[in-house]
This record gives sequence, C-alpha cells and structure tokens, in this order.
Amino acid sequence: MQYLVAVDGSEESVEALERAIEVAEPVGASITLVHAVNPDVYEIGGMEPLAGPGDADDRLLVESVESAEDRGAEILEEAMDVATDHGVDVDADLLYGPPAEQIVTYAEDHDVDGIYIGHRGMSDRLEGLLGSVAKTVVERATVPVTVVH
Repeated sequence: MQYLVAVDGSEESVEALERAIEVAEPVGASITLVHAVNPDVYEIGGMEPLAGPGDADDRLLVESVESAEDRGAEILEEAMDVATDHGVDVDADLLYGPPAEQIVTYAEDHDVDGIYIGHRGMSDRLEGLLGSVAKTVVERATVPVTVVH
C-alpha cells in the first residue's frame, strides 16, 4: 500500500502526515510527501475574515517560481523531519502547477491507495479567492481522501 500526503507547511498538513503515519505503520504502507509549487497567489496572514479589499492586499502574496521552489523544498524537508521523528522513512516529490490538480494527477499516475491532506479552515471569503485544495481533491480523486483539520 502507498499513501500520499500533501503538505503545505500548515499545522493541519503536519496533522495529516501524523494521521497517515498512524494508519500506514500497522499495514506496512509507504508514504510519499508532495508539495505543489504554484507561484501564483498565497495567503500569508491569519485565519480571520478579510475586512475588505485592502485587507486582501496585506494577506495575499504573489511569488516567483524560484521563491516557491525554495519554500516548497523547505516545507518538504520539515515534513520529512516530522516523519523521521516518528521513526518513518518517507519519499518526497516537488510538483509543479495548481496543487489540487497536481495531487490528484500524482495519485493516479503512481497508483496510491489513499490521500491525506490538511484543511486550514479558511473563511468563506478567503476560500472564495484562493479556492480550497482539500475540497477540490476530495471532489476529483479516484481514491479515498482523508481530510484532517
């Protein structure tokens, strides 16, 4: 068995990894971590609702491909450290493109048996601007998806 864990640096994605480890260990499943580099728009401020359009300017960030790659590599490294702390070896891949699309495609191409993903619980307004990766993965995946939040 093989599980895919999507990580984005959030506490929820760490919790998704920990849940995947709990399930994978007894059945001897392998775990692959993925992070999608999508140098478009990222939310960088807390989870409070946006007060107005000006607030969005302070909380949304567009970054370069190089910065997104560096950040993605750092996120994967931190997740690998979490797995190591639990005594588990994991593989990791950096993907390129819209996260939900890349996660689903990777799962299909690599015959994974399940996907674990965190849900950050963004406000409806912020989720409307950025979309919900977890929701889209659940809608499109052809394998079971465990959403942790």
